[in-house]
Amino acid sequence: MARNGKIGVGIIGAGNIATHHLPGYLQSAESAEVVAIAEVHPESAHSFAQTVGNVEIFADYRDMVASPDIDAVDICLPHHLHKDAVIAAAAAGKHILCEKPLCLTLDEADAVTQAVAASGVTLMCAHNQLFLPSVAAARDLIRQGNLGKVYAARTTDVFALKGTAETFGWRARRATSGGGELIDTGYHPNYLLLHLVDSVPVKVTAMLSRHRLSFLEGEDTAHVLIEFADGTVGSIVTGWAYEPAACTERFSVAGEDGSLWSDGRGLFFKPRGGEQVVVQEAGPSAPDTYALEVVDFIACLRDGRRPLNTEVEGVNVLKMILAAYASAESGQVTELKNL
Repeated sequence: MARNGKIGVGIIGAGNIATHHLPGYLQSAESAEVVAIAEVHPESAHSFAQTVGNVEIFADYRDMVASPDIDAVDICLPHHLHKDAVIAAAAAGKHILCEKPLCLTLDEADAVTQAVAASGVTLMCAHNQLFLPSVAAARDLIRQGNLGKVYAARTTDVFALKGTAETFGWRARRATSGGGELIDTGYHPNYLLLHLVDSVPVKVTAMLSRHRLSFLEGEDTAHVLIEFADGTVGSIVTGWAYEPAACTERFSVAGEDGSLWSDGRGLFFKPRGGEQVVVQEAGPSAPDTYALEVVDFIACLRDGRRPLNTEVEGVNVLKMILAAYASAESGQVTELKNL
């Protein structure tokens, strides 16, 4: 354990997403403490360290995970670097919070799965939108049977993103991002759909577009349809190209006995033939889901509890995205069993 018997956390990568994780560690200060930062750029490392306080700086995360002061790592690296960092941390016996996506290929997924299983560490995928209060309430309604047999579910994450090839950096290239928007921001509606639908995806079809961000090697917009084993049809709309219509929901689920929908804050339910009711009021401000996921990660380590999404769920999300890419490339429906 780190100083004062707390869980010692080392953050790998001092970029923008790492700063979003910091409030969660401050909220978990009784149980955990950020004690180190690993960053290849000295200026970024020192700037981050000044923000955090008294932390040790490492140029190489492999040296950091060897430190006895480190109990867990928070991986905030570009996509193509996740797999190696996960394997190194697992080999060193450190628990892991990994930003999305967990990794980029099925071979990488196998390597990550084997490394975590061999070490016995806890890995949590940083699927922050699962910590929207409306998501947990919706999942409970679905699992309790309030909607009856579920027929359809939809998740979205669409907004107009500005930038250039220079400002996007590694995100603009397939080799380092893994694709385009779908494996980046589009990762969120994928894991959200899998969290809400109580079945296994079996077939995927997708259409990818590059509407506006022409400098990207990958897509800036994706439309994905998923057939689940129980007959549920899932729909994902995600993109960086445009502002969505004002009526666009964050997620919705429709079944035999009713439907629910959410803008990400409030949650609404309408029984079949009845009036719509408010299940959950929207709070005065949007919840800080990055902080909530970090707080839950520390609680999982403290209490010995399984995270909502481990490497198992992370790999399942990756498979669905890879199936969507395969479908878009071939122009045909992709069966997940054939990946």
